[in-house]
Amino acid sequence: MSTKADKQTVLVVDDTPENIDVLSGVLRAEYKVKAALNGERALKIANGDTKPDMILLDIMMPGIDGYEVCRQLKANPATAKIPIIFITAKSQEEDEQKGLELGAVDYITKPISPPIVLTRVHTQLALYDQSRLLEQKVRERTEELHETRLEIIRRLGRAAEFKDDETGLHVIRMSHYSRLIAEALDYSDDWTDLVFNAAPMHDIGKIGIPDKVLLKPGKLDDEEWELMRKHPEFGAAIIGEHRSDLMKMSKEIALSHHEKWDGSGYPYGLKEEDTPMSGQVVAIADVFDALTTERPYKKAWTVEDAVKLLDDNAGSHFDPNLIPLFHEVMPEILDIKGTYGESTFQGDEGAFSEND
Repeated sequence: MSTKADKQTVLVVDDTPENIDVLSGVLRAEYKVKAALNGERALKIANGDTKPDMILLDIMMPGIDGYEVCRQLKANPATAKIPIIFITAKSQEEDEQKGLELGAVDYITKPISPPIVLTRVHTQLALYDQSRLLEQKVRERTEELHETRLEIIRRLGRAAEFKDDETGLHVIRMSHYSRLIAEALDYSDDWTDLVFNAAPMHDIGKIGIPDKVLLKPGKLDDEEWELMRKHPEFGAAIIGEHRSDLMKMSKEIALSHHEKWDGSGYPYGLKEEDTPMSGQVVAIADVFDALTTERPYKKAWTVEDAVKLLDDNAGSHFDPNLIPLFHEVMPEILDIKGTYGESTFQGDEGAFSEND
């Protein structure tokens, strides 16, 4: 037998106390019953912290009638899915049709038959439970697919970096740096999340660059440099065309993170606001981390020297409006740099968590 804690809640709404008493008597053995004598009170209860699992709703009530209560409940995303059964003396076919068109799942005319009420309540609650369970499973599966997609993007980004960064930590650090700058812009949370999760793919096009060029310790000649400058387009081709906002952002960043504010960047020579903001944000994060990280072909710059270069190139290489934001988040950037330093980081579990 169900305990009081597991009983589902049925809200009975009727302006006649005797009708509430009858329905409560029918339901109380199997369900927790709440009552409202008018539409206003019913809406307040339904919108409370503990929402009813079902509503039995009279139509003819003073003030807000049952039809209007139903209409308002179905218009509110927080209550729209609560099943409603009209229980009313209005027995005309058009009355029932109107109630069902408003979103009710059933329509029972008075005087009621207790066994019929119990059966229909039980049936509709069972359907509601199945619907909620299915929605939960769909949510869980969608979240799982989303996480899988993110992990693939992160791994691909790190795979590209392994050609000239054996730890692959560059994409972790610069993704976090990008998120911090994006947050300082005060754009939407969704946009910030997209930048953070797409940033690892910024140099995926390096896969298309031969090792003899990518890993050359000396200065590239003109032909080699021309090939190196193609990696944003290679990256865009690898990512391809997708409806996914995440993949669109990944492609946008791959294509635009080497553009410069003054138009001297590549591949398209975009100038100022013509370069997507995502690419401008990632450009700062990418350059800062590249400068402050040791590579086989160069020593790491000090943070001070790297910041000075960014300052000196505000308005030429970098968006001059973003550099002050970079300074604002410098304490958090240094925390990330310390957490994911080449010599201190022990593993990648949670490396892309936004709670660092």
